[in-house]
Amino acid sequence: MAKIYTRTGDDGDTGLFLGGRVSKADVLVEGYGDVDETVALLGVARAGAAEPDLAELLLRLQRELFVVGADLATHPDRRHHLTDGVSRVTSEMVLALEELMDRLVSERPLRPVFVVPGTTATSAALDHTRAVARRAERHVVAAREAGHAVSEPVAHYLNRLSDLLFVLARHAAGEVEEPASHD
Repeated sequence: MAKIYTRTGDDGDTGLFLGGRVSKADVLVEGYGDVDETVALLGVARAGAAEPDLAELLLRLQRELFVVGADLATHPDRRHHLTDGVSRVTSEMVLALEELMDRLVSERPLRPVFVVPGTTATSAALDHTRAVARRAERHVVAAREAGHAVSEPVAHYLNRLSDLLFVLARHAAGEVEEPASHD
């Protein structure tokens, strides 16, 4: 039986996809760690989703975030081995998020008020997921600024994903959502 632990990371580094190692404290690892956390939080939201269409969409987003993670965690000299939509984020993936947001907002326009998360368990989970996705985006931008190979579609995808999660949280909250107090 194979063991789950390898001991290869005991010295504080971790393996990159397609070879190579990097410090676990590297900002790039922070970025794809946040992506992994976003996947897990989408699972929480999906588990509580009452609407099958929402659950299906959240599962799709989880799978797409595996692509984001693979794209980020790939050894920079081996990116040419990646496959569009499987291990490399594409502009089409970003466009699909934009089109979905446009459709959702046209179906139910967003109210121009500050929203306090927590109207429903699913909307709260989506707002939590959105906050972590924003953190992932910040870490990925920092990684790019530190010289890591971060593709433009990855950065755009994370930015659009957090916007989409905001829209989905408002939809999951329904019509009962109350604006925040201005006191």
